[in-house]
Formats: sequence, C-alpha cells, structure tokens
Amino acid sequence: MNKEIETGAGNKLLSLVVPCYNEEEVIDETMRRLRLFCSELQNLDVELIFVDDGSRDSTRELLKNYAAQDTRIRIIGFARNFGHQVAVTAGIDAANGDAVVLIDADLQDPPEVVHQMVAKWREGFDVVYGTRTERPGESAFKLATARGFYRLLNKLSDVPIPLDTGDFRLMSRPVVDTLCAMPERDRFVRGMVSWVGFKQTALPYRRAERFAGESKYPLRKMLRFATDGIISFSTKPLQLSVGMGMISAALALAGIAYALALRIFTNMWVEGWTALMIAVLFIGGVQLISIGILGEYIGRIYNEIKKRPLYVVQEYIGFANEGPAMSRSPVVALKQQ
Repeated sequence: MNKEIETGAGNKLLSLVVPCYNEEEVIDETMRRLRLFCSELQNLDVELIFVDDGSRDSTRELLKNYAAQDTRIRIIGFARNFGHQVAVTAGIDAANGDAVVLIDADLQDPPEVVHQMVAKWREGFDVVYGTRTERPGESAFKLATARGFYRLLNKLSDVPIPLDTGDFRLMSRPVVDTLCAMPERDRFVRGMVSWVGFKQTALPYRRAERFAGESKYPLRKMLRFATDGIISFSTKPLQLSVGMGMISAALALAGIAYALALRIFTNMWVEGWTALMIAVLFIGGVQLISIGILGEYIGRIYNEIKKRPLYVVQEYIGFANEGPAMSRSPVVALKQQ
C-alpha cells in the first residue's frame, strides 16, 4: 500500500491491529469505540486492520459491511483458526503505520488508553506497553495463575519480560520491521517485543470486563500459551532436567553405598521391595519429566524445519492492489470493497 496516498499531508499513519475470533456480539460496540477514538486523534491518520481468525459466526460478514462504508478498514480473513498470536502477527505484517497498536476486539483493553500511548510515542518511546493494575470480572484462579506465570516466566527467561502485561501495546516502525523479520512459528509476541529492545516504557491502566461474549482462552489454551512463552524464551527447563538427573543419580549412588554397607558390615539385610519400588518410581519419574521437556523442544524444531506458512489467508479486503507486502501466507486473494 502506498502510504502517501492513504495519509494526509504531513500526517503520520497509525495502524490498529484487532484480532477477532467469534466476536459477533461485541463487534458493533468495538467499531463504535474505535471510530470515536479515531475522531479524537490529532495530526494522525489511521488504518484499522481486523484479522478474522477463522470465525465460525457472522464476525467476518459484519466486518465486511463496515469495510464497505469506511475506507480506513482493512480485513485479513484466515482460511481457518490459527490462534491469537498468529492473528496478531498477520496484522503486524500487513500494517503500514509509522506506529502499530495491538488491541483485542473484546474491549477489555480500552481504546481510549491508546491516546496516552500515542503521547508516549511522540515523546520518543519505541514501545509503550499496557500494564494491568486491575482485572475486574476475572476469577481468583485466573488472576493467581496469571500472576504466577508472569513471575515464573521472568525468572526463567534470558530476556526480562514486563510483569502483568499482555499484547496491548504501541510499537514504532523500527520495532515492527524487526518483528516482521523474525521467522519463528511458536509465537509469543510480548516476549519477542521485549527481546527486540529499543526504548520501552510501561503505561498502567485498568483492564475492563469483557463487553460481551466468552473468553477465547480456556484453561487448555492458557497452559499451551504459558508453555510457548517459557520454552520460546528460555533453555532453563533443559538445565532443570539435567539438575534433576544429577540429583537422582546422587541419591541412587547413596542408596547403593548404603545397601552395600548393610550387606557387608551388618546382619540387618532384609529382602524387600519397598526401597526398590521407591527408587524405581523416583528415577522413572525424573526420566519421564526430562523426556517430556526434551520432547517439547524437539517438537518445536520439527515445526520449524517443515517451513509451512505461518498462516493461510483466504481473503484480503480493503488493501491496495499489491496486498500486504510482508504476508507470510501463500495465498493472495485480494478483494476491493
């Protein structure tokens, strides 16, 4: 897309990337709030990039109706559901803005906070990430596990990752270009942005409850997401398996020495299976944990070497004829509306 055509004279372009999955209940309110935000911007043009992550409801049709009325709206329609982090990546790939904002469609991250992010960007920051001070409407279990995850990840990661921070953030063009050049498949965007560096700052905000609909992150997906974050940014789990192996070996040697001493120097030798079973189960458990950790890393290597496309786009709507230049999809099915 030719940025000079899309922006006003001398104005910079702000891209808002909005991943969507089965958001028909909230999309009208999301569009209203985003349009209101856009009307309040000064000296900035805007493009709204909605990434439909294979929704099974009417989300894409609703987005198409809005795109037909507003030339600022672009739609990337996936051929199937590829996941939130991949949808975010597709939006980043397609964004042409001097700055790019990631924001979910469920309105838990208020669009109005983006004004403060833009102000920080104009002060010279390359990344402005939202830090959640309150999270109303979420269960005590989710709050506790999220808190524990961020702190565990920070201890394990080789790169400091901000606590209590999601993907809601503004990134400058140099940061976006760097992310577009990062080819890994198991995406953990907030960690990748921390790894990139540049000048970053936190912006505390109160996270709202979902406007409507249900969370798209049940426990199973949360666990998978946590695993991706830990394994993508740390080799310490491998070191942990080595440590457990050394501890079990030391205990086994101590047990052997103790058994030999009893056998040679005393008459206390009693045949039995209790100690043997404890030793077998302990060492077997350590081995299975270590194999599981190795399997996670090997599985990621396997996914990388297959070199499949990160996502498959069924249709682009509202983009210029040449389409998103950084698309990782093999399909370029452009539709103008």
